[in-house]
Amino acid sequence: MTRSHTALILGATGGAGFEIAEALHRRGWQIRALSRRPDHGQTLLPYVDWLKGDAMNAGEVADAAINADLIVHAVNPPGYRNWRGLALPMLDNMIAAATAAGARIMFPGTIYNYGPDAFPLLKESTAQIPHTRKGAIRVEMEDRLQRAAGQGTRVLIVRAGDFYGPHSTSNSWFGAGLVKPGQPVKSVTWPGRAGVGHAWAYLPDYGEAVARLVEQDARMAAFETFHFAGHWFEDGRDFAEAIRAAAGVPDAPIRRFPWWLIQGLSPFVRLFRELSEMKYLWDVPGRLDNGKLVQCLGEEPRTSVRAALHTTLEAMGCLPETTRVKTEFNLRDC
Repeated sequence: MTRSHTALILGATGGAGFEIAEALHRRGWQIRALSRRPDHGQTLLPYVDWLKGDAMNAGEVADAAINADLIVHAVNPPGYRNWRGLALPMLDNMIAAATAAGARIMFPGTIYNYGPDAFPLLKESTAQIPHTRKGAIRVEMEDRLQRAAGQGTRVLIVRAGDFYGPHSTSNSWFGAGLVKPGQPVKSVTWPGRAGVGHAWAYLPDYGEAVARLVEQDARMAAFETFHFAGHWFEDGRDFAEAIRAAAGVPDAPIRRFPWWLIQGLSPFVRLFRELSEMKYLWDVPGRLDNGKLVQCLGEEPRTSVRAALHTTLEAMGCLPETTRVKTEFNLRDC
């Protein structure tokens, strides 16, 4: 029997999971999602078959994955907390479920895997020598995925820079550091050094790229990695200037991120310690080479920066004309 395409998404209320669900749904996929709060998810994605459960529960993940063709693992521990204690068990549960169901795994990759020596241009073949604890965990996660692929479970990793978009969460730098959600833009905070480039991935474009790659499943190897270039700025502060322009406040000040305060308090505040560890990503240019992706798809989906920023700021309640209330994002999902 030929079964319809069914995708199980872990983290469907988060930024990446939401947009991947949208893109797959547009292509006729049936979407399932596992969530501890399915009522919240039903409001955001009413066409999804919501199942109550927790990614930390192996049995609940396995039950949700029955007859799935694809499992999207877009769930992360909130606020950088306890990555090893949460991220690895959730991943193992998902791998076991995908193996049992015969489903391909789709995993959103990050640039945490690379140390400063890997930059400025990151290719799929670039050696992953992590510089941080979170980077080491991400490398270990991808190692486990590669081992699973060696045992017959197909894996697709799509790596990108910092996410932003209308459904990005407080786990993102855009919503947590650059602007203040729920109020018009009066200033933009920039964490990077002057003259250092930075890569940004607009989530609807990323979700579209993932869906198109999934459609190429028959042409793919058991383990495939693609890099998504997104929006690249040779001088990262140009992105801050683009935010001002999209918000209609071109003269708003661009303020420096208070790294001195974050680093000074890092011994006492866990979140600050985790942020300090990732500072190097703002001190070196990190561009992703999308040549392999373009060769596969013919192009990378690309919304103009101005349109992408306007849509993002409007959804976050950061434009003067918007009356939309700030969405309560699920901080567990990425």
